[in-house]
Amino acid sequence: MLFGIMALVVICLMMALRNLFLPSRWKYKQISFENFVFLGCTYAVIMLGFGLLFMLLELNNTGIIMDNGNLLSDNFFEKLSTSMYLSAITLFSVGYGDVVPLGIGRLFVMIEALLGYTIPATFVVRTVIDFEQELNKRK
Repeated sequence: MLFGIMALVVICLMMALRNLFLPSRWKYKQISFENFVFLGCTYAVIMLGFGLLFMLLELNNTGIIMDNGNLLSDNFFEKLSTSMYLSAITLFSVGYGDVVPLGIGRLFVMIEALLGYTIPATFVVRTVIDFEQELNKRK
């Protein structure tokens, strides 16, 4: 039963993405798959970049990340996974509060959050400009 419901959810998600990229009644396609992939790659590069920055600061024993009230241990994989988690949760939202930055890490988190909020707006504006240029070429 559970797997059947999960399969239906996945099918609905796939249909929603299909409708996003393959217009049925539109005269012109509003968004391309290439733009979507570009947006995803941009997010991935920023997330990995900031995650590695957090990781390097942690490896330098700067102590910029606190996980559930405790500084991270010396375990490399714990530092890596927590750094990537902090980066992802900062980029895609404001954070949950379970992992918090300390010291200079707060500045990096603010910069990453600002990027996370401005990228979608930039993407929409760029798509509209490209769409208008395409329409002007066809006239």
